[in-house]
Amino acid sequence: MYTDFRERFCLATAVLHYTAAAVTDRGRKRPSNEDAYGLSVEHGVYIVCDGMGGAAAGEIASSLAVEEAMRVLCARDGDESMALPGSAEEAVFAANDAIYSRAERNPRLNGMGTTLVALLARETGVWVVNIGDSRCYRLRNRRLEQLTQDHSLVDEQVRLGRMTPAEALRSPLRNVITRALGTQSSVTPDIFEIETDPGDLFMLCSDGLTRELSDPLIESLLSLDLRLEELCARMVNAAKKAGGHDNITCLLVRAGG
Repeated sequence: MYTDFRERFCLATAVLHYTAAAVTDRGRKRPSNEDAYGLSVEHGVYIVCDGMGGAAAGEIASSLAVEEAMRVLCARDGDESMALPGSAEEAVFAANDAIYSRAERNPRLNGMGTTLVALLARETGVWVVNIGDSRCYRLRNRRLEQLTQDHSLVDEQVRLGRMTPAEALRSPLRNVITRALGTQSSVTPDIFEIETDPGDLFMLCSDGLTRELSDPLIESLLSLDLRLEELCARMVNAAKKAGGHDNITCLLVRAGG
């Protein structure tokens, strides 16, 4: 039904004219990988989650989020494109309930949560869903654009004009997330539609990648004429070479002509 491979590649093609590849890595500093991803080209569903919490709690939260969201989104009727926003909300609510309920039953998992960024692809465009600071980018004509806004304290301060982007990068509060799955009984995701052109390349990633690589470097790497799985490997290896302080996940989705 879905794929959730850790530290491995995945490549697939379907009648929706999208191709996808992904790789995840624990990085150079963390003892385990609390990132998780899922993809189904057949159903046009792509998800990246970055877990948080003590012990193995982050890994549990991200895996639960991927499992529940993929279950809901892959079960919907693919012809009901108008129902996508509702299906996305249902998937988010199901994932949030699964994580929150699991933590309530096990005190050792108290406070666990995860970010989520998802791409729901259709023949005429895509829908993007996000909670937290995992991101979705689009490369079009070799120009990079960040599509999602981080739900983080420093990013919200930047949007309000109370902090510069440079100050945000140096802030000791840059790890503070203002929205996450599983930490509260309810959560509100950002859900929006993006028009897609043939050749568009979308990247879903955890902050272990974006904390290490600048946007200009990401843009130059994604512009290389390589297969998607090779691009994923280059992105992750570049983040590791730049420090690899966190888990790193890169999921690429290309719209075909």
